[in-house]
Amino acid sequence: MADTAPPPAVRQDLVPLLEAPSKIELTPPDISAYRRGNVGIDYVTRFEAARPGPTVVINGLTHGNEPCGAHAVDFLFRMGFQPTRGRLVLCLANVAAYHTFDPARPLASRFMDEDFNRLWTGEALDGAGDTVELRRARQLRPVFEDADIVLDLHSMQQAAPPLILCGRTDRGRGLAHLVGFPALVVADTGHLSGRRLIDFSPFSDPAGHRAAILVECGQHWRADAADVAIGVTLTLLTRLGMADPDLVAAHLPRPMATGQTFIEVTEAITAADDDFTFAADFIGQEVIPRAGTLIGRDGRREVRTPYDNCILIMPSRHPHRGQTAVRLGRIVADFSPGYLTA
Repeated sequence: MADTAPPPAVRQDLVPLLEAPSKIELTPPDISAYRRGNVGIDYVTRFEAARPGPTVVINGLTHGNEPCGAHAVDFLFRMGFQPTRGRLVLCLANVAAYHTFDPARPLASRFMDEDFNRLWTGEALDGAGDTVELRRARQLRPVFEDADIVLDLHSMQQAAPPLILCGRTDRGRGLAHLVGFPALVVADTGHLSGRRLIDFSPFSDPAGHRAAILVECGQHWRADAADVAIGVTLTLLTRLGMADPDLVAAHLPRPMATGQTFIEVTEAITAADDDFTFAADFIGQEVIPRAGTLIGRDGRREVRTPYDNCILIMPSRHPHRGQTAVRLGRIVADFSPGYLTA
C-alpha cells in the first residue's frame, strides 16, 4: 500500500493562503501615467544601462483581472528603478480588459474578446483574426521577440500557494531555478485551447536560447499577491546582475523562500463537457495519495488520479468545454538546472 502522507517537500508549501478572501484587498493601481511609454507602443517603457547585458521584459496584465503584475510594474516606476546592465522593458499587456474592472464583477475583466494568453502561435498572430486581444498581441510581438528573458506575472482563482510555470525547456526550468522563488516550480506543456506567451516559439523552440516563465503570485485579489509579484521581480533582476542587491533588499516586501520543489505535469485534463465538477473543493497543490482516487466528473466520465501521490495543479473553479480543468503532476527528483545568464 502506498504511503498515505503527502511528500514532505510539498506539504511545507500547503500551509499559506488556504482561505479565499472575503473581500477584494488588492485593487487595480492607476496606470495612466505609463501609457505613453518610450518605444512607440502604449504601456511599454524601456530602460537601458551603459553596461551590456540581457534584455528582460517584466510583463503584467496578461489578464485584465490580475492586478498583481500592474502593482509590480507600478512599484518599479515609483522607486525610480534603473538597471545596472542590459535593458529592462516594463510592459502592461491587456490594458483594454484591465480598464473594465468592476469590483462588483471582478472576474468579468479577464479579457475582452478572447484569452490573450492563448494566442502565441504564428498561425494566430499572422492569421485573419481580428479581436482586441489579437490586435494587442500583434503590437507587443516585437517586444517579446526581442527579449532574452520574460517574466510574466499572473494570479489565480483559488487561494493556493504561489508557483512558477516554466514550460518544458531546460532553459525555462533553469530560469525558474535561478529566480529561486516561489518554492513550487511546475513544468507543463500548456493548454489545448492555445499557446501561452511562455510557449511562444522564441521561448519554447528546442534550439533557442531565450527563456520565459509565468509566475502565479497567489489569489487574484489578495494583497500578498502583489508582494509576491514585486518580490519575484526584484529577485530576478538581482540574480541577473541588473540590480543593486542592497537596494533590492531594502525594498523587498517579504522574505523570499529558499529551496524549490519541481513538479512535472503528466496530463492536463481538458473539460469535454460544460458540466465538469470536482469531487471536492480543491484549491490546488493537494497531494492525492492513492492512484485511482476520484477527483471529478466530466459529464458522465469519471476523472481519477493515474498514480500515487498525484499533485493537483491549479484546478479551475468553473471549467467550460475546451478549457483546462486541472493539471496532474508528480515530483521530479532528478532536476538539474543549467541556465546561463551571461
